[in-house]
Amino acid sequence: MRRLGLIAAMTTLLASSAYAAPGEWDRPAAELAGRIADVLASGQARLTIRNLSSIPDEAVPAIRQLLEQDLKERGIALSGADSANAVRVTLSENARSRLWVAEIAEGDDTQVAMVSLAADQPQPSPTTGGLLLRSELVISAQEPVVAALAIANNLVVLEPQAIVIDARAAQGWQEQERTSLDGTAPLARDPRGILLPSADGAGFVAWLPGARCTGSAPQASAAADWAVECNPSDDPWPLAVPVQSPAQAGSASVPANAPVALKAFYNAARNYFTGVVSPGVGVDLPAFYATALIPRAAGDGALLLEGIDGKLQMAENGSLEAVAGARDWGSDLAELRSGCGTGTQILASGSGEAASDSLRAYEVPALEAVPVSAPLAMQGTVTALWSAPDFKSVYAAVRTPANQYEVVRVSALCN
Repeated sequence: MRRLGLIAAMTTLLASSAYAAPGEWDRPAAELAGRIADVLASGQARLTIRNLSSIPDEAVPAIRQLLEQDLKERGIALSGADSANAVRVTLSENARSRLWVAEIAEGDDTQVAMVSLAADQPQPSPTTGGLLLRSELVISAQEPVVAALAIANNLVVLEPQAIVIDARAAQGWQEQERTSLDGTAPLARDPRGILLPSADGAGFVAWLPGARCTGSAPQASAAADWAVECNPSDDPWPLAVPVQSPAQAGSASVPANAPVALKAFYNAARNYFTGVVSPGVGVDLPAFYATALIPRAAGDGALLLEGIDGKLQMAENGSLEAVAGARDWGSDLAELRSGCGTGTQILASGSGEAASDSLRAYEVPALEAVPVSAPLAMQGTVTALWSAPDFKSVYAAVRTPANQYEVVRVSALCN
């Protein structure tokens, strides 16, 4: 019996070493524990770990054990749910590095500690035939960013209370001019907006709660500023998703497959779309935060809705159905036409408020969201997500743990 117990122990040890080489997680675990201890000093805390990286889930218990041991050595005892202190650790990564983030909550006060590790290899896709998401920093900003749009040699940045025009310079985008939006509408807790190119492609149209703004670039030969004009407006917002209307389908002057931008009425007081859309889609829609269109081989496509109740639903062929597989989705999603797999994916942010958020690509062939990429870690919390005008990439606005803001461009590589 003793020999059998010894064999079982050796088997467990060998299995553990298959997932983490000796010492592989020692340094980051010790460093993160030290930074946690700098905040908590001593006492008790609850420890939870969330894995959003390519580290195998089987390795997480070993990482937890190291953290528990290192915290104990620093005078922090891990307790059950009755402790007032909580340490939430997120294991994440992007194409450049791994990032372990600890959110340390003491009552109503939360502080963040993090450790960065060099990535040993590119993130693998978890599914055969999947895709690899990669990110590229576009700009860093001091103020929240609602949307951004590249127009020729300019970058239009929509902030909750300003429209900023950046010009391309050798060291990146540099602010050229700023138009204040004071007085357009009361500032919402989670400000939203839409920024699209104008019909001629030389300007922009922006929708904000209670306002619509237009902007046109100066002539190449003129040394003038951009002409930006804002007016009060309760008009519905275009959602930039092509939907064929019944009127078009029966018109001889319009091709049957000509797209029409779906428009939705926005409730500025409640900070979400009411569910009233134009043209109609044949079924009553719930109030929602975000939407995307999934092309189908036949028909108008399927309209995906992220409801204010946290439920993901699909409107297709005059019916509204719940979609499975979206339990971990946040309130932001956007369409990506990567050409990989079925050609179109949905990028969704992770659920909940986290110091290190993530984006993941999904395909929705029926009433189930199927992940087709590994999670791509963001260096903060995703506050907005929108598709590029050509849908070949998706942009994310990210609030960093230091309360700075970044705009990140996300694209995909086919495996």
